Amino acid sequence: MLCAHWDCRPRSENDPDSSKRNLPVAGANDGASGTAILLELGRLFKENPPPIGVDIILFDGEDWGLNGKQTGWFLGSTFFAENLGGYRPRAGILLDMVGDKDLAIYREGYSDKYASEINDYIWKVAGEIGAAAFKNSVKPTVSDDHVPLLSHGIRAIDIIDFEYPSWHTQGDTPDKCSPGSLREVGDVLVAAIYDKRIEKF
Repeated sequence: MLCAHWDCRPRSENDPDSSKRNLPVAGANDGASGTAILLELGRLFKENPPPIGVDIILFDGEDWGLNGKQTGWFLGSTFFAENLGGYRPRAGILLDMVGDKDLAIYREGYSDKYASEINDYIWKVAGEIGAAAFKNSVKPTVSDDHVPLLSHGIRAIDIIDFEYPSWHTQGDTPDKCSPGSLREVGDVLVAAIYDKRIEKF
């Protein structure tokens, strides 16, 4: 299962200009970057079916909550996780904030604790293809759409570069992003999904 959130934050509370903090975020990186990669992968999978089944899921309502409040976040992924029925993907990979020009993706803490074998595999593939943005060390935990998935028994990792100066500001625009960053993340996923080692999951 590959997933991302397609919604953008309705307020820019981190903007340095206080007059703009109630404006919605454009979300070029925080939302659109992961979605863009998955749309391209969907096209590729149709043209060249991978050796395993791949579900692509775009969540809504990831970024609706208020700072300092526990509620209002991850609405789509929470609803999805609570209504799985018999659906149980073998592995989940979440993309979020993967398009910025200065891309550095570390192993996220919850992913490494609860789905380390998936993390190990993705970072191994990244090393094999020379994806320099993937740094093989663990950063602190990030609350994101993978947390509801993990809490309902889906082994899922979060591929995210959380160090992004334009996060939740009016500056989260396409000029802060890089096609090369999107390509690098996409290349890692393509290499991982078309490799027979993924069948072990």
